[in-house]
Amino acid sequence: MQFLNNSSKDFGILVLRVFSGLLMIFPHGWSKLMGFTDKMNTFPDPLGISSQLSLTGAVFSEVICALMIILGIKTRFFATPLFFTMIVAAFVVHANDPWGVKEKAIVFGVTYLVLMITGGGKFSVRD
Repeated sequence: MQFLNNSSKDFGILVLRVFSGLLMIFPHGWSKLMGFTDKMNTFPDPLGISSQLSLTGAVFSEVICALMIILGIKTRFFATPLFFTMIVAAFVVHANDPWGVKEKAIVFGVTYLVLMITGGGKFSVRD
């Protein structure tokens, strides 16, 4: 007995893509993009590449990659920077913070890991 047919699975992936993308862009990525000038010298630099480059990478992941995931364009490819960003946020930037602080980044990270595995499904523009 098949629990879910392929259309149900693809619809589930669509819902996951759209909501995880929107919840990443608003408020996370959008606030970084709109406050870029104010944050560019104080943004955490966990990889030692400069605050500006770290912020640029976070904005790229949280806005551009999230938008591509919503649309289903190269979902596996664009989920990878988001997964990396969330793992760095959870385990490097918030390494010493309580679980409740890092929990959101871990949940997002697992979500993007799932999308790296499944791809965007048949309701994608171009997977």
